[in-house]
Amino acid sequence: MIVMTVLVHLPALLALLTLLQTAAPARHAPAAETAIIHETVKEVKAQVDKAFLDSRTRLKTALVTQAPTTRHLSGFLKQAKGRTRTAIRSGQVWEESLKKLRKHVPLTNVTGQGLDLNSLSWEVGCDPPAPAVNCDMNSPYRTITGYCNNRKNPELGSSNRALARWLSAEYEDGLSLPFGWTPGKKRNGFLLPKPREVSNKIAGYLNEEDVLDQDRSLLFMQWGQIVDHDLDFAPETEMGSDNHSKAQCDEHCIQGDNCFPIMFPAGDPKLKTQGKCMPFFRAGFVCPTSPYKSLAREQINALTSFMDASLVYGAEPSLANRLRNHSSPLGLLAVNEEVSDHGLPLLPFVSLKPSPCEVINATAGVPCFLAGDSRASEQILLATSHTLFVREHNRLARALHKLNPHWDGEKLYQEARKIMGAFIQIITYRDYLPILLGNEMQKWIPPYQGYRETVDPRISNVFTFAFRFGHLEIPSTVSRLDENYQPWGSEPELPLHKLFFNTWRLVKDGGIDPLVRGLLAKKAKLMHQDRMMTGELRNKLFQPNHTIHGFDLAAINIQRARDHGQPGYNSWRAFCGLSQPKTLKELSAVLRNKVLAKKLMDLYGTPDNIDIWLGAIAEPLVHKGRVGPLLTCILGQQFQRIRDGDRFWWENPGVFTAKQRKSLQKVSFSRLVCDNTRINKVPLDPFRANSYPRGFVDCAFIDKLDLSPWASVKK
Repeated sequence: MIVMTVLVHLPALLALLTLLQTAAPARHAPAAETAIIHETVKEVKAQVDKAFLDSRTRLKTALVTQAPTTRHLSGFLKQAKGRTRTAIRSGQVWEESLKKLRKHVPLTNVTGQGLDLNSLSWEVGCDPPAPAVNCDMNSPYRTITGYCNNRKNPELGSSNRALARWLSAEYEDGLSLPFGWTPGKKRNGFLLPKPREVSNKIAGYLNEEDVLDQDRSLLFMQWGQIVDHDLDFAPETEMGSDNHSKAQCDEHCIQGDNCFPIMFPAGDPKLKTQGKCMPFFRAGFVCPTSPYKSLAREQINALTSFMDASLVYGAEPSLANRLRNHSSPLGLLAVNEEVSDHGLPLLPFVSLKPSPCEVINATAGVPCFLAGDSRASEQILLATSHTLFVREHNRLARALHKLNPHWDGEKLYQEARKIMGAFIQIITYRDYLPILLGNEMQKWIPPYQGYRETVDPRISNVFTFAFRFGHLEIPSTVSRLDENYQPWGSEPELPLHKLFFNTWRLVKDGGIDPLVRGLLAKKAKLMHQDRMMTGELRNKLFQPNHTIHGFDLAAINIQRARDHGQPGYNSWRAFCGLSQPKTLKELSAVLRNKVLAKKLMDLYGTPDNIDIWLGAIAEPLVHKGRVGPLLTCILGQQFQRIRDGDRFWWENPGVFTAKQRKSLQKVSFSRLVCDNTRINKVPLDPFRANSYPRGFVDCAFIDKLDLSPWASVKK
């Protein structure tokens, strides 16, 4: 097995990497070395191309000819496309080529003064996944990819680059193998527990009755997912070689290459129904970049790091182009031409036939939706949110056209897109973050002082785990409500697992209005140390019907953090200037829960090894917030960087006029609902827990966005 072979040569490889730093950067590789690099990369490319093709073919075949598994459904969501796929493929070729070239070290002159990594990079094709763009620094609009935001470093924050590291990656071999990969190998003196065992003992609870949040609406939960899907996405990689097929990973739990199955512990009820494991594929990663300070695997962010409504518009030009209505001169986004929501538009369907959504309910035969983010159909409340955003873009574009009939379609599209980006920024920082971070908000995200070119806005690798706290806010059921906010239809309350890939309910069973009312009038789940994650997510993730076995989201989060080489709990506590508990007594004090601390110590042996996601969510909540001290620090730092390092931030002078900024301050989620549904009673504060009719008002009392400051004189 390739991966195991590399371990044997680790000391020599690490010594080689040290030599690389001293090699002259402009050194030209000797002809013999160049030839070996060329032949090696050629061989690896053929393997990787075959593996990528086989993987894609297998997924399509499964959807067409057989009952798809949970693995197929999640694979559909997590597959890389377009430039993202190209970047991940290059990263895979780079890593496999480096492993193979290492085998020549004792026998050839490959190393010389150190392997010429620039030559290897060129041969692999590790250049940026998009051609260099000539930045128009005077353009008032963002690029779709986020490129050109920072004038000095145009690629900073753009799509298809590596996630940022605030702490160095920690891999078992120092390069790419996650901790927990090699049986019997310890971390900080202790064996790591199986992720599913941790999930069973810490995250789950027997009484499935949720602890509901008495001060946060279900919208509070859903907005968190909207923000997350606007900021980061690390698709899974394909198999890197033909040594292991996805079938072996799916069906036989064979670990190898990028297959890292989540094994079930003894006594787990899933052993009787699902076999030995849950299949798990490692996240896509990119080539390292010059200067090569580290060759450790770095995961990709397929999205822009900016809060720019990319989940609506896409993060690469080809998708952005497909999402537009090119038959209209009004700058509109495309909507569904086959079906509607009682006359109001729905999202277009994906072109893939059949899509998972059709397979889930063959009788209804409704495909998944096409949106700026490939995960839009993952669950019905997310699809509902995407629908609202597309309707709002088109409403804005039409209103701007009436105001400025001389504007062409491109101008209308860009101006509406710009307003939508500001909308998401304002709702997030004004309405969402203050009630997430509580009394710590001002400490971590002080009032805006203007754009700073030196701030790195990139999404950090750790943020992709920190923001998964929202998984604990998801209740076990979703409600649909009628005009009087009473139970709607024959199935007013649906179990969460029946809402995955469930687009047919939007098309044939009530549309989005009953679901939007549920967002506004029902409560989020409260994160509780004794009731962390509902069984709907811990045992039935992507199990839309009884014939498909579900995944465990808690176990996936833990395994994914190891896959990403995340440092442990205490490393991040130190990063944030917090104490680092070493003993049961100290951990009990931090968690304010001796029973939970004892469970964690029994599993991990040391707090140093506690997986970051689990340790962070286990902490008691800060005052008036919904996360603990560690998450407050990580989230606060990230959201400050996203804001201060964005040249197009809505408050940055010159992005909007003073009158436009004043007008934008009136936007609200409730107004979004009023303008884009048939709902006419909405809450004044939609993120707080509301019980109809208390706190609800007629839409006439909700401020409208005054677009008059966008009027311009025809030149």
